[in-house]
Amino acid sequence: MNIQLYQFEVALGDVEQNKSKIEYFFENHLKENTDIVVLPEMWNNGYDLENLNEKADDNLGNTTEFISNLANKFNMNIVAGSVSNKKDEAVYNTLIIFNDRGDLIYNYDKIHLVPMLNEPKYLAPGAKLPETFELCRNKMGGIICYDLRFPEPIRQLAIDESKVIFVVAQWPESRLYHWRHLNIARAIENEVYIVACNSCGNDGNTEYAGHSMVIAPNGDVLSEASNQETTLNVEIDLDMVNEMRNQIPVFKNRRTDLYS
Repeated sequence: MNIQLYQFEVALGDVEQNKSKIEYFFENHLKENTDIVVLPEMWNNGYDLENLNEKADDNLGNTTEFISNLANKFNMNIVAGSVSNKKDEAVYNTLIIFNDRGDLIYNYDKIHLVPMLNEPKYLAPGAKLPETFELCRNKMGGIICYDLRFPEPIRQLAIDESKVIFVVAQWPESRLYHWRHLNIARAIENEVYIVACNSCGNDGNTEYAGHSMVIAPNGDVLSEASNQETTLNVEIDLDMVNEMRNQIPVFKNRRTDLYS
């Protein structure tokens, strides 16, 4: 399976500029043999938190039209990062997944909001754990940025037979060490592929780390970006998930009789 990640600087509060950037990547950098394209977190408006109530998408309407058209045009599965999304009188940070026919097959509202960025003041937390979805005839899962610091939902995705877990983020440069090591740890402890797509650049408030990365179930970093706009093209072998779980049978050895 071939996965391509688009790491770019998200323009603060400017959805049209960000859509143009995504279109540019698809038109100029999409590899022919790619199975899945991955975008970063909150790519529509970035962390323009104070204005999201006015700028956020309305129940994914504009985002669905835009990404569905791309998926259809390029016959591409798209893990379309996340967007600010207004529904039920609140704004959520919503992960969206499209298949290669342009169908929105899954969405998930970020459950862990970042107190250091004042997210709880402007965003509502999701009420459901992330669940598996199917792309390319395999189970996969996805989380959003700060979720990475919480092992419980990622472990549940692995228990539910996800072979790939996508992490979409706008992770800051100041905590790059945490970004790299948490992603690697999640791959090792769950014996899954971690595909982590981050943003880069500076939005006037925060310097973002970049360093999007793909990690194998044994913890090997298969590819890692710098802190500049770029694409990553990575081939992964999903059979390695089962091989690792047979070699080191963590899931068979879990002591669920003792865990609370």
